[in-house]
Amino acid sequence: MCCPRRWTVYIGSMNKINVFASLLATAPLACSSALAQSAAFQTEAVPIEAEVVADGLQNPWGLDFLPDGDAIVTERSGQIRLVSGGKLSEPVAGVPKVAARGQGGLLDIAAAPDFASSNLVFFSFSEPGKGGAGTAVARAKLVRDGSSPRLDDVEVIFSMAKKTSVTRHFGSRLVFAPDGTLFVTTGDRGQKDRAQDMQDHAGSIIRVNTDGSIPADNPSPDGARHLPEIWSKGHRNPQGATWDPVLGGLVTVEHGDRGGDEVNHPQAGKNYGWPVISYGVTYSGKKIGRGTEAEGLEQPLFYWDPSIAPSGLASYQGDMFPEWKGDLIVGSLKFALVSRLDRDEAGKIVNEERMLEGEFGRIRDVNVAPDGSIWLLTDEEDGQIVRLSRAD
Repeated sequence: MCCPRRWTVYIGSMNKINVFASLLATAPLACSSALAQSAAFQTEAVPIEAEVVADGLQNPWGLDFLPDGDAIVTERSGQIRLVSGGKLSEPVAGVPKVAARGQGGLLDIAAAPDFASSNLVFFSFSEPGKGGAGTAVARAKLVRDGSSPRLDDVEVIFSMAKKTSVTRHFGSRLVFAPDGTLFVTTGDRGQKDRAQDMQDHAGSIIRVNTDGSIPADNPSPDGARHLPEIWSKGHRNPQGATWDPVLGGLVTVEHGDRGGDEVNHPQAGKNYGWPVISYGVTYSGKKIGRGTEAEGLEQPLFYWDPSIAPSGLASYQGDMFPEWKGDLIVGSLKFALVSRLDRDEAGKIVNEERMLEGEFGRIRDVNVAPDGSIWLLTDEEDGQIVRLSRAD
């Protein structure tokens, strides 16, 4: 069901105020059971307005914007839908089979930089195969020539070689770099030592061309040091990634164990340490690896302890919230909130503001629209797309 609703939300203050008891009287009848009240908060800098653009999505996972103003969204159970004029399409036909078990399923989606001419979309998913499942990426042509959108010419351009029956830690986010190459994040697949195996795609940032070929400037394009697709290693489960103009490269957020969620700036050929170093401990409270640092292993830009379970990441470069320009916007699954990481001009994280805690549910993805508004996905069986804009 697609069901736009609008209310004003002032985020940041711990003092909730129930407002607009007349909301139900003005909301569409089909939505009358979805929300009876709104809540008001105040941020450090700016009031915002929140609008539920769509609901009734089954664990939505990834979203991107198309040049004509439509959006495209995935549901972990295996559907792709379009959002156009405040309405959800029927599921897009032609999506390949996904292993929708545990944390697996249909994951991120990204429109090609040249989508206006190519109509290509790229999506990641847990691909079933011999031994179980692994993270994969496919591309396809999105055809919208009627009321039944479909994917044509589906082609898998990356597939994790080692598939297992473990149903967690697939990653996976997709980010296009300005040079047209594609970054793919993969998790350690719940088998931590795989993140240090240089002949394994797990626990890596992958970088490929849009046809799946290997960029000549990858750190080991001939496979001598590690698999040629690998950009960086030592990642536990990165579920947020964005191209960051402030640092001039990729920035990721990844889940730690118990504590130790990280913000990283993955660079070519570098090792980010998991599970040799970590700022967290095991779920049973034991030390992980050698501690928090070791020679040859990179430090995070920032870490959370206790964990917030970060998923979804955007580098805010929009015009709607100039107060947040250059900041990182992160979703939290564990605390059901949005974290704004305030940065100085050099890109150093200097403060954190936590917003919207508990208001919408588990935040799975964060995206900045062309108009500068921020779109959130909530990871629920009745998941929502929530648009945050500047309040009048």
